[in-house]
Amino acid sequence: MIKHYTFFILFFITFVFGQEKPQAVDGVAAVVGENIILKSDVSQVVGMTALQRGLDVTQDVELLTQLQEGVLSSLIDQKVILEMAKLDSIEIADKDVESALDQQVDGFIMRAGSEEVAETMLGQSLSDFRREFWYDMRDRLITEQYQQQLIMSVNINRSGVADFYEEYKDSLPDFPIKMKIRHLLVRVKAGTESKKEALAEINLLREKIIKGGSFASVAEDFSDDPGSRMSGGSLGFIKRNQMVKEFETKAYTQDLNTISEPIETTFGYHILETTEKSGEKIKVRHILVSPEITEKDESIAYKLALGLRDNSTSLEKFKSLVIKESEDEQTKKIGGDLGWITPGNSPIPEISEVLGLLEVGECSRPVKSSFGYHLLWLEEVRPGGKPTLDLHWTEIEEIALNHKRMMFFKDWVAEARDNFYIGIN
Repeated sequence: MIKHYTFFILFFITFVFGQEKPQAVDGVAAVVGENIILKSDVSQVVGMTALQRGLDVTQDVELLTQLQEGVLSSLIDQKVILEMAKLDSIEIADKDVESALDQQVDGFIMRAGSEEVAETMLGQSLSDFRREFWYDMRDRLITEQYQQQLIMSVNINRSGVADFYEEYKDSLPDFPIKMKIRHLLVRVKAGTESKKEALAEINLLREKIIKGGSFASVAEDFSDDPGSRMSGGSLGFIKRNQMVKEFETKAYTQDLNTISEPIETTFGYHILETTEKSGEKIKVRHILVSPEITEKDESIAYKLALGLRDNSTSLEKFKSLVIKESEDEQTKKIGGDLGWITPGNSPIPEISEVLGLLEVGECSRPVKSSFGYHLLWLEEVRPGGKPTLDLHWTEIEEIALNHKRMMFFKDWVAEARDNFYIGIN
């Protein structure tokens, strides 16, 4: 069976999420040129790998040994690649290292739920982590860039794809059906009375906080945002273009530690407080009150969607209507393109349920989801089943190219190892 390979090898990670600070160094596992790999380094990556794969290495000595050997080999390869990259003068800008660290730290905070919990699980402050991990992150980025640079020079021609297919066709897995889908979204909007009631409620909540009430307690008791309610309305640190425009504009422009006037977005009415600014990132908490949606509101949205369906007489007409009418800001400018979707694997479950009922070149009836009503256009279908060059050239070409690049890089690393002294304890 041909495996799906990725070309960024296991990079050394200086911690395992959730563990205490590393204990004292217990010896050298290997020497690569002027670099050393500590036994504690190997143990950390082995532990992380076992955790990710759901393996209990404490009960299987042979499995533990195999993991240790594989991890050590990968760490040696990383050091070799890094040294070769330095010889070719590969450099990474400091701002790129900072950006990568920001993403790493944001990931910790998101998984932990708060900065405080993240620091407890790391066993150190986030500022200490950033300082200690800075050079490791730089080396990691250098290695990634160099590796990508090497493999991108490898290409494949038509005869190479055909030869690969002939050699591996019996091992290739069946391909799933794929459908190219476009959509137009009509959101269900609350009526005037519901909006007035929601606005009145959010103003009462704001007044309660201004008079001394706890923002976090009010959020936990009354906010309609399930994602942030139990964390006192906290959204953590956000960057630009992560939130809807009206919310983001107020969050970035208001003074720190002040409660905003109600802000209206497609989700309802918000009051928000910006508690911290760090460069282009801000820390925000909010309370949301969503207007009640009535049957009349549902009916209005459904009838609007039906009218737009009646006018979708061709693909070009549908794309034009999407640009003018769709309320999905992420896709409306590209004609509602959702890309190639595998039935049963759509990011919107309700769309997955109806994909098998769609006809190529026709607009669907309105499909209800938590976002509103969708009109779907099935533009093209790629058949699944046993791979053939006639039906699945693009997919086979991608697998063949990845296989060729993997083999090239494997040989390149083996040759590069000969340039350095490697000692293994």
